[in-house]
Amino acid sequence: MERMNTAYLSVGSNMGDREGLLKKAIEQLSVYPDILIENVSSIYETDPVGYTDQPLFLNLAVKLKTSLSPQALLSKLQEVETKLDRKRVQKWGPRTIDLDILLYNSVSIQTEVLEIPHPRMLERAFVLIPLSEIAPDDVYPDNTISLHQVLCEQRDKEGVRIWKKTDWEDASVRSEN
Repeated sequence: MERMNTAYLSVGSNMGDREGLLKKAIEQLSVYPDILIENVSSIYETDPVGYTDQPLFLNLAVKLKTSLSPQALLSKLQEVETKLDRKRVQKWGPRTIDLDILLYNSVSIQTEVLEIPHPRMLERAFVLIPLSEIAPDDVYPDNTISLHQVLCEQRDKEGVRIWKKTDWEDASVRSEN
């Protein structure tokens, strides 16, 4: 039996049918036989960070189990982004979909194309709030405090609002089509 790894993703969109694109991304991920979606957070509407002259984002966090390596998982995420018309035009600019690996087991990886834990996740409420909703007791690698405690210590939680509570098994997030 293959080893199943736990990974957490951040999923965001601020172009087109934002909610529809989040749903399609989760549906696309669940099609892969080596990815099992375990939990999905509520959807949060968030102010843009970095380049701020763009539409508001919808963000959520996903917990999954996978037999894929971190690099192979990244490759699948990039395939989904391509299918959903992601264009990398401007750093931190508008996008149809953005899929980032936040955590993968408790490993730390740093290569030219992949950094886990995600390098800016602890600074970003739009990542920490949905993540701590589905993994409040998990611990950030090389840290002794839970993600919920990290969130509580986050100074700037402005710009992140609950947009829609979801039941990840509900057809409103995951359809069987």
